Amino acid sequence: KLHNFHIKSLVRPLVMSCQFWCNLTFLLSVISTDNTKKMPMFYFYPSNCNHINIGYSSDDSDNKGNFLAILNEIAKHDPFVQRRLDAHGNAKYTSHQIQNEILQGLAEMVPKEIIAEVKQSEVFSVLADETRDLQKKEQISLVVRYYYSGAIHESFLHFQSAESLDTEGLTKMIVGCLEKHGLDYRKNLVGQGYDGASVMSGKHSGVAARIKNYAKFAFYVHCNAHCLNLVLVDVVKSVPEAEDYFSLLQNIYKFVTGSAVHTKWLAVQKELHPQEKPRELQRLIDVRWACRYLACRNVRDRLPAVLRLLLDISLENNSGDRKVEAKGLLAQIDFQFIALLVTFCKVLGDIKILSDMLQSSNLDLSKAVDLVGSLTDTLKSYRSEACFGELLRDTQELVESCKISTLPLSKRQPKASSRFLDSLVMTTVGQRHSDQSNEDFNRGVFYQILDCLTAELERRFSQKNCEIMLGVQSLVPKSPLFLKEETLYAFGQTFESDLEDLKHEVHQTRRLLLRREKGGLERPSTLLDFVVFLEPYKEVFHELLRLCKISVVIPVSTASCERSVSALKLIKNHLRTTMADDRLSHQSINQSINQILFTRTRTRRPERSGRLIQ
Repeated sequence: KLHNFHIKSLVRPLVMSCQFWCNLTFLLSVISTDNTKKMPMFYFYPSNCNHINIGYSSDDSDNKGNFLAILNEIAKHDPFVQRRLDAHGNAKYTSHQIQNEILQGLAEMVPKEIIAEVKQSEVFSVLADETRDLQKKEQISLVVRYYYSGAIHESFLHFQSAESLDTEGLTKMIVGCLEKHGLDYRKNLVGQGYDGASVMSGKHSGVAARIKNYAKFAFYVHCNAHCLNLVLVDVVKSVPEAEDYFSLLQNIYKFVTGSAVHTKWLAVQKELHPQEKPRELQRLIDVRWACRYLACRNVRDRLPAVLRLLLDISLENNSGDRKVEAKGLLAQIDFQFIALLVTFCKVLGDIKILSDMLQSSNLDLSKAVDLVGSLTDTLKSYRSEACFGELLRDTQELVESCKISTLPLSKRQPKASSRFLDSLVMTTVGQRHSDQSNEDFNRGVFYQILDCLTAELERRFSQKNCEIMLGVQSLVPKSPLFLKEETLYAFGQTFESDLEDLKHEVHQTRRLLLRREKGGLERPSTLLDFVVFLEPYKEVFHELLRLCKISVVIPVSTASCERSVSALKLIKNHLRTTMADDRLSHQSINQSINQILFTRTRTRRPERSGRLIQ
């Protein structure tokens, strides 16, 4: 086993030459492994750096595996690696034990830097999310959110296998992780971000409530991106026409993506849209934040191809059940379906913009509330005859382009049973009344969808009476509550600030901002700008700066955890189901750092990258 000294001596040159390898990967796009028998081609991309496959580890083997193949190619460009490969068999550093130690050495360097930044920031929040890997193990992703050097950071710490998924076990795991890294969570943990599962958000015995018993300042925030997705799910379930529409959309997806139909679907797209890339219809999943908008958009843009496909299959002689299913789907794509398709493309397009913004790690709570309020106002403005008229015109254009009949089918008018002639019937059971006029029907459905959306947004995102939210708004320069004593002092009292010092700091801050305006300098406009403005005066405005840092550190969403979960599924795939938990965590940490390095390298000028390689 290698000693710590040997590990450091090996890891340090690799880290120092990391920039070199980042540039080298853009030159080595395709590498041919020189095998005498089959000459297989090996495609080398930056993402392969995290997928180590030993394969046959023998040097004489035709198939050395990805790891040795890449290492041999790199040795042609780096004498340091070449000397290691030419060394004795027990000093090549190519065994799996040494690989694990190298990964561990690299992974341990990253959290140390993160923890040092968190301690310098003083206050921080913790984000957590759970996923199940291919071994059926429950993996918990832990992310810390903090302010450092003028920016908000959400940094991945590690994955940890959960031995139990009850509140007590999850609480011990999160607290143990914070203690392991030496973070003073009792005083400095000011926020918790989880999804809305009862085990996490339970008011009396959930993980958030239990952690608050240890850390009294740990304010719980339900992931805003999850909340927005729940708004859509609730609206779909509460409006019968919307539920039927998305059910039909899902059935179209299942039909088109079938093995026998999919080839015809691609052929129809190439015929009708020869200049465009073929599109795939989107599957509807409640936990996917943007899937509903993508599903509606793809069907709208490829509706002529969908109709052509269903018509061709319905006219075939040897399709059997598939022919009957195509006829059924084709009969249900009518004027009402097109109107709902146009409606949801318009409404969900606005909601997707908010969903993407809520997933940003740089977003603070005040901006999130402003964005939700802006979306609510936009949806309310749609509730007008002018907007509905525009929607109806778009629907009519799409109907005419697809040659769909606009004549409504005659239906028997439902009537109440004769037993209720002497009774006052408030609502009927199993009888849904529908107007004969397409225009009247869609106006009622359109307004009902908008009303449900605005009501759910106001219910799930209403924080007007929340002391924390009012305190955050009192630190936003453009807010009418900016530096208002009543709300700011209540916010400071919640986090046990020295109110006497805070009063003096607020007074001096106002004078400082006034002098800045008189000098012709621009005032801070956002909460983050205000923190950056106060940072040079941290010795003078200690209490006010602390409250500002708390405001930007309070989490908005758990999107960073979701991104780490996506990385886990790439690392621990079907070929690596036996990967140990430690190696998985180390690989995930290195993957997150590699993504940052490659992003920075791609933004560099080509001439600078060329000089670095030379």
